[in-house]
Amino acid sequence: MNTRAGLNLRGLIRTIPDYPKPGIMFRDITTLLADRAGLRAAIDELIWPFLGADIVHVVGIEARGFILGGAVAHELGLGFIPIRKKGKLPYKTIGQDYELEYGVDTVEIHADAIQPGDRVLLVDDLVATGGTADAAIDLIRKSGGEVVAACFIIDLPDLGGAARLRGKGVTVHTLVGFEGE
Repeated sequence: MNTRAGLNLRGLIRTIPDYPKPGIMFRDITTLLADRAGLRAAIDELIWPFLGADIVHVVGIEARGFILGGAVAHELGLGFIPIRKKGKLPYKTIGQDYELEYGVDTVEIHADAIQPGDRVLLVDDLVATGGTADAAIDLIRKSGGEVVAACFIIDLPDLGGAARLRGKGVTVHTLVGFEGE
C-alpha cells in the first residue's frame, strides 16, 4: 500500500522465512517502526477513518499493539487501555480464553477499564487467524464496551482472521496485505 504521502509501507516490513518455525514467513514490523517516515505514515493511515468518530478509548493488544495503540490514542486525543496476557495486570481483571495451535491462552483487561456503552477502537500490528483479536473483542464486549472497529498494519488474508472478525460484526481496517506468500 502506498500511503497518502506516497510511502510504500509494505517495503518497510521485513520478511523472515522459517521463523518461528519452518514454513512460516514472519512479517516483522520493527523495521517499519524504526523508520520515522514509515511510523508516521502508518499511524496516520490507521487513524484517518476514525478522525471525529465517537470513540472513548483505544485498546491495544500486547505487545506491538501497545506501541501502535498508544500512538493512535495520542493522535486521536483518547486514552489507551492495554489487553495483556494472563497475570500481567496488577488490579482486578476479567479474562477471556482463546485457543492456540497447541492449547489455550488467556487475555485480560482491568475490570474497571471499560464502562458499559464505551465505544472503543481495537489496535494491533497484525491479523492472522484472528484468535487473539477475537478474544480481545469478546473481552471488550464482556466489559460492556462496543467495538467500533479493529485496525491492523498487516492482514494475512489467507489465514482468515479479518473475515472472522467481520463475521462478528466488526469493521476491520488494515494497511498491508500479504496474500499467498
